[in-house]
Amino acid sequence: MLSHVWSAAVLGVDALPIEIETHTEPGLPKWTVVGLPDGAVRESRDRVWAALKNAGLPVPRGAVTVNLAPADVRKEGAAFDLPIALGLLAASGLLPPERLDDLFVLGELSLDGSLRPVRGVLPTAVRARREGKRGLIVPAGNVAEAAVVDGLDVYPVETLRDAVTLLADGTGTPFRRDLDRLFDEARHYPVDFADVRGQENVKRALEVAAAGGHNALLIGPPGAGKTMLARRMPTILPPLSPDEALETTKIHSVGGALNGSAQRGLVATRPFRSPHHTISDAGLCGGGSNPLPGEISLAHNGVLFLDELPEFRRQVLEVMRQPMEEGQITLARARCTVEYPARFMLVASMNPCPCGHLNDPTRACVCAPPQVQRYLAKISGPLMDRIDLHVEVTPVPFDELNRRAPGEPSESVRARVVEARERQAERFAEDEGVYANAQMGSRLVRQHCALDAEGQALMKMALSRLGLSARAYDRMLKVARTIADLAGSARIESAHLAEAVQYRSLDRSWWGA
Repeated sequence: MLSHVWSAAVLGVDALPIEIETHTEPGLPKWTVVGLPDGAVRESRDRVWAALKNAGLPVPRGAVTVNLAPADVRKEGAAFDLPIALGLLAASGLLPPERLDDLFVLGELSLDGSLRPVRGVLPTAVRARREGKRGLIVPAGNVAEAAVVDGLDVYPVETLRDAVTLLADGTGTPFRRDLDRLFDEARHYPVDFADVRGQENVKRALEVAAAGGHNALLIGPPGAGKTMLARRMPTILPPLSPDEALETTKIHSVGGALNGSAQRGLVATRPFRSPHHTISDAGLCGGGSNPLPGEISLAHNGVLFLDELPEFRRQVLEVMRQPMEEGQITLARARCTVEYPARFMLVASMNPCPCGHLNDPTRACVCAPPQVQRYLAKISGPLMDRIDLHVEVTPVPFDELNRRAPGEPSESVRARVVEARERQAERFAEDEGVYANAQMGSRLVRQHCALDAEGQALMKMALSRLGLSARAYDRMLKVARTIADLAGSARIESAHLAEAVQYRSLDRSWWGA
């Protein structure tokens, strides 16, 4: 007999429908899987056989042929275990085949018949809805993730026998969840800008960065609060929209980074990724023989924090340059080419010298000038050009540390950031793919960042004194446009431009010394 079961293979952040055809016939025991299966798929024979036997279900006799169509797409992973097992039972006449026609099925089988969670469930759920399927059968550990998609019945199963019972009876209860409540809970953060004493100039710079989606570099001695400030960056960013949350969750689902997915299943807050400086270029940007998303893609729609920036290998940092400009990364391998979104805000921190106390008013620097130059030279000029705000962080005086009154809370700062982003959304309503000032191209910069005579004179003087590149010039105009948005101004004034210029003077005074 012949049966058909629908599943999916994940390519990048999207899923491709896979039809699993199972044919059984009398004869000598034989098991054949065709359709470009990888090792994990070929090994499904032993897992499915043991799971059927230990679940007390009949084990099909004779020759079995399993075809994974389309046959020219490589199939990877153990998520095909459950659909293959159900296809075997349907081909043997033990399940009604018609009840599998309007369902997608995913799941890895244990030898005792229980089901393990798998990667890529959310892209599969999105694809199932697009294909007009009624529902999706998934392991219970993936149900919260799959239930994010509206208009799709999601059936969680703990074991293979549960799946068989569900299909035999046809009376399963779909899983439901309250997404509005989840988004409300996500607005509460365990950290807040009110915890930070002093550092008003740095808070202002981070507010500008959040309002326009700009990259920022914090430079200062150890213990000045760079990491503390950076970790509070997501608390002043606008809340994720449902579409952004879905897009971000798809990446985390494919990368297997949905921690606690059984409870939440949705990335409802801006991601904050902080990789260690020993990370490889594949770990940062993605890769592998079966390409998976890297940290820059997991930080999509959120913040990528690189602490101790000069300690990262230069090769690792240089591979970020193109994704920072384009908002995506293409991973080309011999077997496939995939694209992952990578529109993130880069927030980096570093010491000004190897000992960390250059320009520290409280401690003397013990580094020789050549040491300082070698240390700073680890960060290339092209990478520095792509960082819009360079901010000096100085130690907080005792009086500020001892102040009992809390600082301005993140909620107040976030309100101003949201207002600025709303102005930008209105400005770029007709420009597809542009949501913040940092994403403007040259045409939009000329259109929305026009300067008056006074502003042009100020920029001319800044360019001649600081020796800035054309890219840095455009980025200063974008920052000035953001500062004007925060001030509610329709045009860029000299004060807005002067503040933007001073955010680019720090790197020229140190790197050019």
